[in-house]
Amino acid sequence: MDDGSDNIARNGIQVIARAASILRTLKETQTGMSLAQIAVKLDLPRSTVQRIVTALQDERLVIASATGGGLRLGPELHALAGAARYDIVERCRPFLNDLAQTTGETVDLSVLRGARIIFLDQVQGTHRLRTISCVGEVFPLTTTANGRACLSLLSDTDVARLAKTEWAQQGIKGDLPALQTLLAEVRKTGLAHDLDDHTPGISAVGFAFRDPTGDLHSISVPVPSTRFANTRAAVVAALTALRPEVIRMME
Repeated sequence: MDDGSDNIARNGIQVIARAASILRTLKETQTGMSLAQIAVKLDLPRSTVQRIVTALQDERLVIASATGGGLRLGPELHALAGAARYDIVERCRPFLNDLAQTTGETVDLSVLRGARIIFLDQVQGTHRLRTISCVGEVFPLTTTANGRACLSLLSDTDVARLAKTEWAQQGIKGDLPALQTLLAEVRKTGLAHDLDDHTPGISAVGFAFRDPTGDLHSISVPVPSTRFANTRAAVVAALTALRPEVIRMME
């Protein structure tokens, strides 16, 4: 390949990388961003941002907000994300089934979306007394095992941003240092716990992982607190064994 072809290839890769950076930047905002704001955020010339955004708009990956709030992620990107989420559910379902059979407990699969956790799938346990959540149900980050597991894979800056957003929405004053200390322990063990923190009478253990698109997911096992002390060791052992398998599958 000649030098001219090499330059074209490098330029093409650079454009793709910049387009991905623009999409990730828009993913972080709830209100939309202007071209100038994106350019400042990414330290790129406004003309470069405009050229890439125009191409993304042509593919419906980015749209202009009808309310004048700037640029947002477009419907085509949401459709692609939906397909990816379906794939994750299908790929993780055998793990959920095995974990439910091994522990006898309910097993949940969830995804991090903004400052919240959304349930994608569930396999119910075999006990008469068991926990049940609806697919699509939304849970907080800072008080749940699956939420804490996802937070543990983020930087301290992102943790602070998401936690403060959640607490502001709930109208409470959270304890950020205490949360950071808790997450430091989660990072050591790979597992997060919720001991009646979110719902009295329900405890849970879970771990988080990134899918091939970079989204954060969690597999967790909620248990009625009345039997959690007796089943905790078995649940922790099962999750500890499963975690590297799931992470390896996502590579």
